[in-house]
Amino acid sequence: MMRINIDSTPSSLKSFLNELPKVDQVGAAARAAMLATRSIKNDSKKKAIDLAISMVDLTTLEGSDTPGKIKSLVTKALHPDPSNPDVPHVGAVCVYNDMVSIARAELDRIGGQSIPVAAVSTAFPSGRASMAVKIQDTQDAIAAGASEIDMVIDRGAFLSGDYKLVFDEIVAIKDICGQKAHLKVILETGELVTLDNVRKASYLAMAAGADFIRTSTGKISPAATPPVVLVMLEAVRDFYNTLGIQVGVKPAGGIRTTKDAIRQLVFVKETAGDLWLDPRFFRIGASALLNDLLMQRMKLQTGYYAGRNYVTID
Repeated sequence: MMRINIDSTPSSLKSFLNELPKVDQVGAAARAAMLATRSIKNDSKKKAIDLAISMVDLTTLEGSDTPGKIKSLVTKALHPDPSNPDVPHVGAVCVYNDMVSIARAELDRIGGQSIPVAAVSTAFPSGRASMAVKIQDTQDAIAAGASEIDMVIDRGAFLSGDYKLVFDEIVAIKDICGQKAHLKVILETGELVTLDNVRKASYLAMAAGADFIRTSTGKISPAATPPVVLVMLEAVRDFYNTLGIQVGVKPAGGIRTTKDAIRQLVFVKETAGDLWLDPRFFRIGASALLNDLLMQRMKLQTGYYAGRNYVTID
């Protein structure tokens, strides 16, 4: 992906970001609340659920993760409902670095070659490590089979105004990814304090070469709040309209129900547009969400809710 033509000196970056339009926080909250009231009729709901399933980055990021758990997760990613082959597979499987090779090998073994493995990298979730460590972390993930890298920005540097450090780190990680992996840049919006900072961080990441911008690690609250997602969708839309470069968006953290997921799709359609209603440009980072989507899908088909034993417990 090309980068915008910007002088990455500290003064130039600050000038570029400070010239961005300010966010109307009250207006953003009001628009998010208004869009949240939109409903989708039953004849469209199944399509929305299937689209949401195809956008899920099925995730496990726990210290207790085991090879067995990863293999079970991978099987579910490819066949979310083993009894119904019409259910689409998910967008990706997202794991820690040391589980990438296990996930990739199992996907390949069971016929899931088309499902990418995403690795959280660059000292996730804090980002508190030397650049040498972040580079090695990324190289290890790609070598193990990751075709998507979810990196975290240095929020301390960003909040102290050291935009060049953040920019340079994203450029360096993107250069490692090259054509081998897509780069998702995690802003950790819950620590950015204001929507103006969310907009600035979004543009900084896109200018440095991000393929996706992601709200959160899922470890910090608040995470993917509706106003934050709207601001990020506006940023990618305007970036595309200005430069013709389409950057994806990945909300993560707190999206647990079918209602939450469909609300995200409404935000996408009404803010960024139909071009983003595609797993290549919109993902939802989640673990529990998939089960609810499957149960709601079955409700539409049969007229009743399945028991909890219908879906696997992750």
